[in-house]
Amino acid sequence: MKIGTGYSNQKDGFLSGMAVAKNAMEKGNIQSPDLVFAFCGGQVDHEDYFRGLKNVVGDQVPIIGGSALGIITNDLLSYEGYPAGAAIIESKTLKYREAAASYLDKDEKRAGYKLANKLSHEQEDKLLIIFYDSVKTPAKDELPPVLNASSPLIEGIEQEIQSNVPIVGAGLIGGYDLGPTKQFCGSYVDSQSVVGVMLTGDFKPYFRIMHGCTPLSGVYHKITKMDKSIIYELDGKPIVEMIDELYGNNDWRHQRPVNLLTIGKNHGKRYEQPIEENYVNRLITGCLPNGEGIGIFEPDFETGTEIQFMLRDTEKMIESAKKNSTELMDQIKADGKKALFGFYIDCAGRTSGYSNTKTEEASEIQSVFNQHNSPLFGFYSGVEVAPLLQKSRGLDWTGVLVVLAGEKDDG
Repeated sequence: MKIGTGYSNQKDGFLSGMAVAKNAMEKGNIQSPDLVFAFCGGQVDHEDYFRGLKNVVGDQVPIIGGSALGIITNDLLSYEGYPAGAAIIESKTLKYREAAASYLDKDEKRAGYKLANKLSHEQEDKLLIIFYDSVKTPAKDELPPVLNASSPLIEGIEQEIQSNVPIVGAGLIGGYDLGPTKQFCGSYVDSQSVVGVMLTGDFKPYFRIMHGCTPLSGVYHKITKMDKSIIYELDGKPIVEMIDELYGNNDWRHQRPVNLLTIGKNHGKRYEQPIEENYVNRLITGCLPNGEGIGIFEPDFETGTEIQFMLRDTEKMIESAKKNSTELMDQIKADGKKALFGFYIDCAGRTSGYSNTKTEEASEIQSVFNQHNSPLFGFYSGVEVAPLLQKSRGLDWTGVLVVLAGEKDDG
């Protein structure tokens, strides 16, 4: 397997696409590309960028990906200006099938079912990678955005594909403003779509999830009024007033998404020492203009769900990235295998520019991969999808590291 990664940061989308593809093919010594994962910032003309990539790799090579806040490779990390990047794969042993489904904003579950139906299922399938449009309706005036939900999307996919095939991927965003996004669907560019690629072949997939939230306190609250992704009340009290009390003011109401506070559901034992791997956390997308409620990134909580207020712990975030990536690469080595390709899907909220950290959390991943002399490619997302607690699910404020590993003598 040959992997090449490329990066560009220029306003002209077509020239950027050409530069990225040429850079990746040269870096990976690639003569005949088989598959491309490509992303670009929301400021880049996606159609032009896609054409630039195609101009180099050819019309027959599928390009999977779309909008991203920024790009991560072995030697750079960028989310300012016009970031664009791609990973190009050439392999005789990696097999794939790609497909896309539209009208995600009309019915996420139906879109997931249609995608899986197009991909079909084979006994040898090892990994499904999906990318979908995070934004159903962009933020407007004082209203927070309405987002497409990962839970019904995954449920639709799992109606057709056996649950033993892990699903990883991302809900795509192009910027912190949560504006409209685009998806690269193999041979065309679309929006309100989900695109997927099913991988089979002589490799084994490994995963790790990087966390970084801690409970504000040991207090649990019950959701007593909720509609889809809007929470109105906890414990019979207005949730906005409760958050006002936590902050000691209402300045947080103007943040989109809210900077420090998240909402988490503990899937572990209730009053034991908190274990970060047992929490599914949801970013708060914003406060409703009338102060009636808050929006969360996923409508997978419901009335009666017990939640905790969580704080984003930047120190734990960086510690988790270093620990989990190191342990994963050590595990691959202990299994007698070699990391062929690392794919890092990182929440846009984990950048140092957003989290106010001195160092970039993703630089810990870079360091580990460079120590192992293994290729790395990644991007910044809105929602991360990965197996957690025996089920593939959408996550918030996490980093998902996926590694394709092969035998040690593989090139």
